[in-house]
Order: sequence, then C-alpha cells, then structure tokens
Amino acid sequence: MFGNIGWGEMVVLLVAALVILGPERLPGAVQWTSRTLRQVRDYASGATDQLKQELGPEFDQLREPLSEINKMRGMTPRSAITKHLLDGDDSIFTGKFDNKKFDAAAESAGAPQQPARRQQPLSANEAPPIDPDAT
Repeated sequence: MFGNIGWGEMVVLLVAALVILGPERLPGAVQWTSRTLRQVRDYASGATDQLKQELGPEFDQLREPLSEINKMRGMTPRSAITKHLLDGDDSIFTGKFDNKKFDAAAESAGAPQQPARRQQPLSANEAPPIDPDAT
C-alpha cells in the first residue's frame, strides 16, 4: 500500500506528526490509523469473498479478461516485441547474443553454415576478406 513512499518521506511524516500531535497523542493516533486500515482491508477482502460466493464459477470467468487487460497494461513496445516476435529471448536488446544458439537454430532450419570467423586481427598491410554473397 505504501510501496512508493521511501524512508525519507516516512521520517518527514513522523516528524510532522510528532510536531502536530505531540508526544502524548501520537501513540493513540497511530493505533487509530492502524485499526482503521485493518478495518478497510477486512471490508475489501469480505466484499471479494462475498462476490466469489454469489457469482461462483462466473467470477473466475469475469476475472480472466481483467487479468488479460492487466497483462496488456504492463506491456511496453520492447516487451511486446520480445514476447511475440522473439519468443521471450531479449538477448538482442541486452547485447548478450548467443551465437551458438543462433547457429544451432539456423542449422536445424537448413540454413548454410557460416564460414569460420577470423580470430586474429588483420596485420598492417593485409586486405580484409571479401564475401561475394554479401557484396
């Protein structure tokens, strides 16, 4: 419930409450606040339980489209591309591209093997290799 309030804000609220209410009334205010929050939480869970009991199996059918909408709400363009086009593999975005995995997938699809990659840099007067398929 208070997930977006940091420690600094909590300290400021505590100091403000201490100054406004004073040390005598602060414990009573904290008790009242916690009791009220607990009651609200109990009312909300009671309402949910009552809906489940009254609607029965239809409640789950009602929740399915809502959960799909909730999933779509958190979908960013990057996560949509990753999920639907790249089958969850986000290595293209993170820069941790696995060539072995790519080569194995290409080989299983019947693609021709890639030529062996050169491990050493070119010397000063050496011409780079030419790939006739790429030019």
